[in-house]
Amino acid sequence: MTIAQKETGVSERGAADRHTPVLAARITDLLAPALDHPGAVFLDGTLGMGGHTEAILAACPQATAYGVDRDTDALRLAGERLAPFGDRFRPVHAVYDDAIDALAELGVTSVDAALFDLGVSSLQLDEADRGFAYSVDAPLDMRMDQTTGPTAADVLNSYSAADLTRILRVYGEERFARKIAGAIVREREQQPFTDSARLVELLRRVIPAASQRSGGHPGKRTFQALRIEVNGELAAWEDALPAAIEALAVGGRIAVLSYHSLEDRITKRALAAGAKSTAPPGLPVELPEHAPYLKLLTRGGEQPTEAEITANPRAASARFRAAERILPTNRGVQQSRTKGLRR
Repeated sequence: MTIAQKETGVSERGAADRHTPVLAARITDLLAPALDHPGAVFLDGTLGMGGHTEAILAACPQATAYGVDRDTDALRLAGERLAPFGDRFRPVHAVYDDAIDALAELGVTSVDAALFDLGVSSLQLDEADRGFAYSVDAPLDMRMDQTTGPTAADVLNSYSAADLTRILRVYGEERFARKIAGAIVREREQQPFTDSARLVELLRRVIPAASQRSGGHPGKRTFQALRIEVNGELAAWEDALPAAIEALAVGGRIAVLSYHSLEDRITKRALAAGAKSTAPPGLPVELPEHAPYLKLLTRGGEQPTEAEITANPRAASARFRAAERILPTNRGVQQSRTKGLRR
C-alpha cells in the first residue's frame, strides 16, 4: 500500500476486484435500447466503483457515460476501472441532485438513459476509516464526500434529543429511537462521541436483548439513520429524480435501485405520477397536458433473485424500478405532478 493509500484509507485493490454491481445484467438489458444510436448519453448518477457503467459501455459501443459521484475516492477508482473506454467515460464530481446542472455546464442538456444506485457504496462500507460499518471501530465520519459537511460525530454531539429521536425513527425506522436518543445525550455530557465502537456499545446496552436477537445487529438502524442525515440523502433524492426525468429525451429510460423503504417510496410515487393521466374523470378527450409522459418498465419493485443474493449478499434489500419517457413535458407541468410527494 502506498503512502497516499495509507493516508486515505483506500485499499490497493482495484474497483473491479472489490465491487459486484447489483442487477447489472437486468439494468443493462433494460437501458441498452435507449443507447443504441450515435452520440447516446448515459448518466450514472451514483457512479460508485463503476461496475454498472462498465457493463453499459461494454454493451453500448455508441454511448458516452457521465459518471457522477460526490466521493473523490470512488471517482478515482472508477476512473482506473473505466480507463480502457477512453473518453467514452467522463467523471463528474457532484452530488446526484446536482447531476443535471453539472452536465449542463459540460454542454449536455439531455440524456438517453440514467441510472441511480442509491445508498452507501461498497467502497464506503469496505473502508474502515470511513465509519459507515458498525462491525469495525472507526471515526464516526460517514460523509460520502469527505471534503465537506458535518460528520456523524457532529450529529451525535450537537443534535437535541428530539432531533436525534426524529432521525432515528424516520430514517432508521428504529423502534427504540427515543430511548437511544436519551442515552446518547446523557453519555455525550461525560465525553463527546468520536468512534463507532462506543456508539455500538451504547446500542447494545440500550436496545433490549430480545429485540437484538430478532432484529439483527443493534447498530444497523442507527447507523443507517446517521448516514442518511449526514449526507442529506432523502432530500437530495427528492430533488434529483424529477430533474433526471425532465432531462430524459423522449424514448430515454431511467432505472433506480433503492435499498431503503423511504427511497423506494419516493421513486415509486414519482414514476407512478408520470405514468398516470391527470385528466379529470369524465373528460371526453384527454388533453395533451394531461397525458402520461412515462411508461413503467417494471412491475412494482423488482427484487434480485436468490442466486444473485447468494453471490452478492449486499443485493438482498435492493428494489428496482424503471420507466421510459414517452412524451415531452415542461418543467412546470412535471413539478406540479410531483408536488406533495415529499415527506
